[in-house]
Amino acid sequence: MCELLGLSSNLPATLRLSLQRLAGHAAPPTSMRDGWGIAYYEDTDVRLIKDAEPANDSDWLRFVSQHDLRSPIVMAHIRKATVGALSYRNAQPFVREMAGRMHCFAHNGWLPGLLETPAFQSTRFSPVGETDSEQAFCALLEDLGALWVQAGEIPPLEARLNIVTAFAARLRQFGPANFLYSDGDALFAHGDRRKSPTTGEVVAPGLVYLLRECPPSGATITANGLSVTAADQAVALVASVPLSAERWQEMTEGEVTVFRAGRIADRRVAGPA
Repeated sequence: MCELLGLSSNLPATLRLSLQRLAGHAAPPTSMRDGWGIAYYEDTDVRLIKDAEPANDSDWLRFVSQHDLRSPIVMAHIRKATVGALSYRNAQPFVREMAGRMHCFAHNGWLPGLLETPAFQSTRFSPVGETDSEQAFCALLEDLGALWVQAGEIPPLEARLNIVTAFAARLRQFGPANFLYSDGDALFAHGDRRKSPTTGEVVAPGLVYLLRECPPSGATITANGLSVTAADQAVALVASVPLSAERWQEMTEGEVTVFRAGRIADRRVAGPA
């Protein structure tokens, strides 16, 4: 399966070690060598860097690691292709504009039958590639379009969470549906199930998360996936698997958690698959 990594922070932060560890999953034996991408929010816009080449061999990833790219919301994905060609257009995260701001989405799992399902066909948004993941993203934006009407206005968080949770419940009926979605204001994470590398069974958790509070001394933190220098820094990491020796929390099956400014803002549980 693919690998996901998301970051939410109250101040711009830099991902380094976690991204390198995530890229290491693209080398044998896991062999997720079908593309990768990372998105950094820049206010209402997104700095998107992605590639169809293996992450561990990518010059673009070396470029990212050599630059101090900071953002309060970051989303990364390493692809294990199940649907669609090995191409740039099918590399994740996917981004679209709605109501004058960029929306970003990345999915881990597989969704057989979704591409042929009328309920997941959008009249406003069309996939650029062939993946079920991008089709799902277009359907999510179609649902959210009723809220995002006026540029410059952010709909209430509860209303957005209601739509994302209902969407996650529908998506889970097709298969493992771990995903990250952001509108630039908050990071939504849906933890479902993933294939166990030891047993091959599809089981929870699909995502794990880590909350960190940096002391108000302004000390630099360079361990456990972050490189930040700031006072009173709150940081949340969410990933497919733990990326450090710290105690990561497991998301329950079907849980949708909203991370905002490095903390949990709300959470819900989507219906049974």
